[in-house]
Amino acid sequence: MAGASSEHFSNLVRKVAETRDRSAFAELFDHFAPRLKAYLVRLGSDPAQAEELAQEVMITLWRKAALFDASRASAATWLFRIARNRRIDSLRRDKSGALDPEDPSLRPAAAEHPDEGMDARTREDRVRLAIESLREDQADLIRRAFFSGLSHSQIAEETGVPLGTVKSRIRLAFSKLRRALEEDAAVDLD
Repeated sequence: MAGASSEHFSNLVRKVAETRDRSAFAELFDHFAPRLKAYLVRLGSDPAQAEELAQEVMITLWRKAALFDASRASAATWLFRIARNRRIDSLRRDKSGALDPEDPSLRPAAAEHPDEGMDARTREDRVRLAIESLREDQADLIRRAFFSGLSHSQIAEETGVPLGTVKSRIRLAFSKLRRALEEDAAVDLD
C-alpha cells in the first residue's frame, strides 16, 4: 500500500461508484480515515468529533462516489474538501457560542480555477516521481512521516531503526527531494 498513487485511489473510488466494491471501500477507509481524523484535529476538532466527522466523510464516499470526478481533483483532495466542509457544517450547527463567525476556516473556499487543479496534479506527480527516485529506505521513511503522519519516534519503533538514524535519513531524503524538484523546475523554465 505504501506509495499508492492518486490514480490507484481514483480507481478504487470508481469501483465503489460502479459496483459498490466493498474491498475497494475498505482499502480507501483504511488509508483515508486516520488521515482525515488527523487533519480534522489539526483544524481544531477534538479527537472524538474528528473521528465522527471522518466516519461521516467515508459514509459520504460510499453513498456519493459517483459524484467524484478524477479530472477535477484527486480522491484525496475530494475527501479532504468534504471533511473540511463537514467540520464547517458541524461548527455552524453548534449553538454553544463557540463559533467565531470571523474564523477564516468558515469562509467558503474560492472556486478552484481549472489550471490550479491541473497544477496540483502536476505537482503531485512530480513529488511522487521524486520520491520514487530515492533509495527505498529513504522513500519508506518519507511515506511513513508525511503520508501516514507518523512521528520520528513511531517510525523508529515500527522499523527498528534508531531514532537518530531515522532523523538523519529523513533529512538526507529531503535534501535529495529538494534538489530533484529544483532541477525539475529548472527544466520547465528552459
